[in-house]
Amino acid sequence: MTKLPLAASELRHAVVIPAYNEVATIADVAARALRQADLVIVVDDGSADGTSGALARLPVVVLRNQRNLGKGGSLWRGMRYALELGATGVVTLDGDGQHAPEDLPRILRAWHARPDEIVIGARIEGRAAAPRGRAFANRCANFWIGWACGQPLQDSQSGFRVYPASLLRRVAVKHGPARGFVFESEILIAAARLGVRARSVAVAAIYPSGARPSYFRPVLDIARITRMVAWQLLRRGLYPMGLYRSLARERRAGAAGQRDGLNARG
Repeated sequence: MTKLPLAASELRHAVVIPAYNEVATIADVAARALRQADLVIVVDDGSADGTSGALARLPVVVLRNQRNLGKGGSLWRGMRYALELGATGVVTLDGDGQHAPEDLPRILRAWHARPDEIVIGARIEGRAAAPRGRAFANRCANFWIGWACGQPLQDSQSGFRVYPASLLRRVAVKHGPARGFVFESEILIAAARLGVRARSVAVAAIYPSGARPSYFRPVLDIARITRMVAWQLLRRGLYPMGLYRSLARERRAGAAGQRDGLNARG
């Protein structure tokens, strides 16, 4: 069943969940998201395992791609649909159970405080449990994307985010099967060039036992992301000020955290 959309004047935010062969987890994730959100939109990216059918009993909007468009293409389709319904903010989260929809109220509180910024659910709590290859790849991505954005990023690869509708109406980012995970990195850079910053809210890093292997391929996808970022930097003469800002702000944030720790122990 498809949930009837709210009137545009009533819809504050919508949740967009891209899903590709997520039959084992998508119903649980969508049902939990429904408890936190006005509207949940699941974009089935050409799944062959019955992902859409698993949602038949839930009041969510299901958009099905006739062919696989990649994560970026699915996110973009869901975002545009949410904007057409009048959403002022679009929440994105993954359908594999690695994001807890119950964290959504904290992320939304941070977004409501500064609704013109992106809020990222940074997987900080329990980060030590992350697979080593993925953790290394994320650190590399944080450095390069932070440089291109001109600010430090704690988790540039987290798909748990809130985007302001005002940004999504202005930004133009390529999306397609070959740019699946590049999209979420490039949109941060495009936003920064429009003057839209990204902030982080700590959330749990969840790695369920028995979960399917991640579609994120550390070597190939980080290579694609690095190539995209390198091109962005070359277009701006390597953007040395961006590197300075990302490192300087990271040092200031670290110093502030140390002071807070000393005060707490004192």
